[in-house]
Parts: sequence; C-alpha cells; structure tokens
Amino acid sequence: MVDILRLSPVISAYPDDEFENLEIEVVLPGVEKKNITFKITEGGFYVKATKEGVEYADSYTVCCPVSPEKAVANYSNGVLKVKVLYQQPFEKAVDVKIE
Repeated sequence: MVDILRLSPVISAYPDDEFENLEIEVVLPGVEKKNITFKITEGGFYVKATKEGVEYADSYTVCCPVSPEKAVANYSNGVLKVKVLYQQPFEKAVDVKIE
C-alpha cells in the first residue's frame, strides 16, 4: 500500500494595484504542470496537484465575486499564478417585476 501525504497548498490571494483583478498564487513545489487541476467559480476556487507521494488539495472562497470565464493562469518554478477579473457590482442582477 502506498502512503500519500495530503497537504493544503500555500495560497496567497490579493487584488491587483488597480483593484480590478484578483490575483491568486498557489505554491506547488516539484509538481509538473500536467498534474495540476484548478477550477474557479464566481465565489471560490479549487486546486488539486500531485507529485510522487504528495497530494496538494483544497478549496477556498473569495471575498468578492469574480468572472471565472475571464481567468488566466500560468505555472512556472513551482508557483501557479491565476488572474481573474472582479465582477462589476450588479453585473448579474435580475430585474424584478413589481406588481
């Protein structure tokens, strides 16, 4: 039986200098890009990555809604960097008919 060490990755999430995008950094030392899964929704994200004997996995909520379809990511030197646009206030608001 193979023992796998399960860890929560080191995460840093912060707004960019213009406060228009959320920038997320996930530290995944020694993990190959092909072994990383990253999923994002309006309210949070999930990351899972594996290397021999280690699995990094966790999910996180974000403080303000983001536009997941506009997320871009790159991976270099063991750090996954994701940049995603914050939603504009009331961007997805629905008009309510008043009777």
